[in-house]
Amino acid sequence: MKTIKRILISAAASLAFMGVAAQDAMPRPAAVDAPMELSDSLELHTALLNEGFIIPSDELYPTWENSGVHYTAKLPDSLRIDLRRYAMPTTNTKITDVFGYRPRRRRAHHGLDIKVQRGDTIRAAFDGKVRITAYQRRGYGHYVVIRHSNGLETVYAHLQRKLVTQDQNVKAGDPIGLGGNSGRSTGPHLHFETVLMGKALNPALFFDFPNQRATCEYYTYYKPGTRRYDAKSGRMIVEGPEPKYHKVRKGETVSTIARKHGVSQRTIFKLNGINSRTILRIGQSLRYQ
Repeated sequence: MKTIKRILISAAASLAFMGVAAQDAMPRPAAVDAPMELSDSLELHTALLNEGFIIPSDELYPTWENSGVHYTAKLPDSLRIDLRRYAMPTTNTKITDVFGYRPRRRRAHHGLDIKVQRGDTIRAAFDGKVRITAYQRRGYGHYVVIRHSNGLETVYAHLQRKLVTQDQNVKAGDPIGLGGNSGRSTGPHLHFETVLMGKALNPALFFDFPNQRATCEYYTYYKPGTRRYDAKSGRMIVEGPEPKYHKVRKGETVSTIARKHGVSQRTIFKLNGINSRTILRIGQSLRYQ
């Protein structure tokens, strides 16, 4: 009986969101200092969420766990991510480090670093539920992970202080922490990640920090290898492959690594910003695809 009740409630919430989708035309930030102007259907969903009847994205994530920053689940071939009801995590606009492989540090960077001052308010990007609040001395420092109703999870790291607790429901714009320099950090900044079912996606796909706005109303994620029709070109296209990395072992060179993975040395040089004079370190990650 409880299972049936849960299904009916989830279905009602889904229908509610469909109603809101037809009404909203432009993305807009959620109010921070004033109550949000919500439709009845969105109020229903929020009430159900706050009462614990549903959890964010329970149709995508099979379980709710409070361990592991990057919760891994089977990715769908595509997912339309709603960005309309958002809040910028910080009012600061200066990006100090970008997403992707960093040749200078020889490792991948899974988020954006935004310059903040100690004590600056950090806010939830979307409505959701706090999955993790924890501390890593040699990593994220004080950090918060939130799972959102649109399918994304967001990570807020190097905080001075956390203002929310595990399993707490939050709305877009709610304060969730204070900016800081905790953990493995060389100065006060917010390390911000956007993650879909364990896969780190570039936050710049969703948030334009310099202009303090969302990039679009909806972002559609396509899993690598997925075939889809591109309306602009009128052709079927295949999404590109995932980046792949090789961890350097003792005695390996760019030449031996290139042969092992069937690529050219030039490809490895280009992908990693190195050249034939670069000295490889044991344990270093080199991208080869």
